[in-house]
Order: sequence, then structure tokens, then C-alpha cells
Amino acid sequence: MYRPAHFDEPRPEVLRRLVHDHPLGLLITPRADGGIGADPIPFLLDDDSAGGPGVLRGHVARANPLWRETPAGAEALVVFGGPEGYVSPAWYPSKAEHGKVVPTWNYVMVQARGPLRVIDDPAWLRRLVTRLTERHEGTRAAPWAVDDAPADYVDALLRAIVGIEIPLTSLVGKWKVSQNRPAADRAGVAAGLRAEANDTALAAEVERPGGGLA
Repeated sequence: MYRPAHFDEPRPEVLRRLVHDHPLGLLITPRADGGIGADPIPFLLDDDSAGGPGVLRGHVARANPLWRETPAGAEALVVFGGPEGYVSPAWYPSKAEHGKVVPTWNYVMVQARGPLRVIDDPAWLRRLVTRLTERHEGTRAAPWAVDDAPADYVDALLRAIVGIEIPLTSLVGKWKVSQNRPAADRAGVAAGLRAEANDTALAAEVERPGGGLA
């Protein structure tokens, strides 16, 4: 990913926050036939006991050819996207000053790389789906739990999935949120996103000092 210095986001806590808040990653893998696969998968990002950037864990349907057709140990790329949207040059106060402005697109993105491991272990999978469920049900007043479903039904579903684990060798981010514009133009972008695009999430990223973590 092309990351000019003014858009590069090196802070691990910022990158991990985006993965936590936007956990659906696009998993891109090479296939044994020379092709490329791309599968959207919700991930958990765990600490790496070996001291690396982290470990991504998720699962795919057993019917998905990804786990059979990706060469063992092949490097996988996972792309996590955050807020994104069109930026009109009309939002820049500098348009009235000199007119030398053009449209652009702002976005927030994290890319993770590492070797793909396949885990076909019912106990591992049960722990994973329990954690995924607790992660996404935890804020509900009456959260659903895996044990709420009949045990034989859960066991059957666990047999229909396969685990995916990626110990990361790289975790990088790009925050393209108008950092290359003067402060007045950035304020204009944030105001335009809120007023015309109703996009408070991207506006908040534009307003964050440094373009990443408040």
C-alpha cells in the first residue's frame, strides 16, 4: 500500500483500534492454481506471545475452497476499511482564494500480512465462536450466548466451519484524512462531511489531531 509520510499511521494502538471497531476484513490469498481469492471474514486480533504485531483469528465455511486451495504457509493479506467518502473542493475555503483545488477521496485503512494457518479443531473453534459472540453481543441488554442454542445444533454447525489463524508479520495503516490541506480546509472538509454527506465518522477522523488517535 502506498503510504506517503503525511498519510502514514504507524501507531499500533491506532491500527488495533480500527481492526477492533471494523473487524470485517477482506482476506486475500493466493491459490494453488495461480489465482487469487478474496473472502470477507470477521476477525479477532489477539496479542502475539512471540512479540509480533498480533494474531488474526477467524473461521470460514468448510465448503469454502479457501482452506483447501491456499498453499500451506502462503502469505495472506487482510484489508480492514474504516470511514471513507468523497471530498468536494467546494468545501475548501481556499477555493475562493485561488481556485486551485480538485476533488479527492478520504479514507482510513489497515492492512495486515502473515502466513495463513488452517485449524480444524472443534474445541478451538468453539472457543473462537464463543469469543466472537461475546465480543459482538456484549453491549446488548440481553446478550445471546452460544449455549442458548441446542448443543447438538451447535456441534453440527462447528463441524461445518474451519478455523483460520494468521500470525502477523506486518500491520500498517493509512489515514488519508486531509492532513495535506491547511487547517481551514480541513475544518471545511469536516463541516461539509457533516452537513452534506451526513458522515460524522469520517468528519471525526478529519478532526483528530494527527489524523489518527484523539
